Amino acid sequence: MPDAPRPGEVVVITGCSGGGKSTLLAALAARGHPTLPEAGRRIVRREQATGGTALPWSDPAGFAAKTFALAAGDILRAASDCVTFVDRSPIDTIAALTVLGLPLPDLPALPLARRVFVAPPWPDIFTRDAERQHDLDRAIREYDALLPIYRQHGHDLVFLPKTTVADRVAFVEQRLTH
Repeated sequence: MPDAPRPGEVVVITGCSGGGKSTLLAALAARGHPTLPEAGRRIVRREQATGGTALPWSDPAGFAAKTFALAAGDILRAASDCVTFVDRSPIDTIAALTVLGLPLPDLPALPLARRVFVAPPWPDIFTRDAERQHDLDRAIREYDALLPIYRQHGHDLVFLPKTTVADRVAFVEQRLTH
């Protein structure tokens, strides 16, 4: 297991769409951990609210460019005196672009912790909504492509158990120091 994250590092929570990442992040925030929300959902909401077209289902390249820039900027602006959790990272965008066969941006130097927490596919909690219009099969295909990309970027994957939110929080907090 890699060393515990240091102050200033950002711990990524990634994995399958609809696997409980945002719920876990909200629970970590409620316990006082600094967090950064998922860039992709914010881009979708912004584009829908303004009539924009950079949406994953209509302009994947435009959506990816905006998501990548927002996620990288969030991470670079994260607090330097503590560990911060983020819902996905620019590496997720690189994985999505890889699946689509689109050009890949250069990944800037980001203060990402080596240990990444991964939410596996969980059909029992997967739902579609206004921001997640794809089905579970597509989510699983994207998840399968995501894992090797994180490994290629030097990250160690820690898979979250399919359990209650409280138990997931305890799992993450325990592994921060071990």
